[in-house]
Amino acid sequence: MFDYTAPAQLLKNKTILVTGAGDGIGKAAALTYAQFGATVILLGRTTEKLEAVYDQIEALGAPKAAILPFDLQSSDEQNYIELTNLIDSEFGVIDGLLHNASLLGMRTPLENYDPVTWDSVMKVNVTACFHLTQALLPLLHRSSNASIIFTSSSVGKKGRAYWGAYSVSKFATQGMMEILADELENTSNIRCNAINPGATRTAMRAEAYPGEQPDNNPTPDKIMPLYLYLMGDGSLEVSGQTMNAQD
Repeated sequence: MFDYTAPAQLLKNKTILVTGAGDGIGKAAALTYAQFGATVILLGRTTEKLEAVYDQIEALGAPKAAILPFDLQSSDEQNYIELTNLIDSEFGVIDGLLHNASLLGMRTPLENYDPVTWDSVMKVNVTACFHLTQALLPLLHRSSNASIIFTSSSVGKKGRAYWGAYSVSKFATQGMMEILADELENTSNIRCNAINPGATRTAMRAEAYPGEQPDNNPTPDKIMPLYLYLMGDGSLEVSGQTMNAQD
């Protein structure tokens, strides 16, 4: 596991938006960021799940979170403009953005891949990341030190049979992070990196590997040290890197 011990108030006075915050790694990241002092904006599709995370943050005595129900699959450019205007009016600045939400899609040969499912996976995993990043960049520029974290995968580094749109989307995510990091280098206070979570005990992992024994994989909270490191000021000089949460 990535070895990093974060100071107690690592994220104090920071506002961080987490996509897919209602479950799995997104939920763990939102709770962890709040525990270390951040005001967390919980973005996800299912209001009930976001409300449950909100209540857990309240119980921690952490800064009050915000709930933003938002469907990445059906949203268009105007929805992102309205979302940004809302965040701007409430917070005025974003210090961190964690792109966590993803769809798995089908585990089948490309020859048999359903085009509708393909489009859905690419919309959530790639296009939504682009739209949300582009929309929020003006608020990220207002931060003294901002961090954008993308979610990578081992199948986004080397293609693997039957991983279809998910694998292709993670190659695209990797490229998007590297392009943005290069564009912002030496001209901005924003750093961009990617995390490969590795095999983690989540619903998506269980869907991808139904025959796997889930207890052999760490729970999402166990991989949070890297998520803290890249979001905190200890990583100010780190950009354009892809790191493994379980190395």
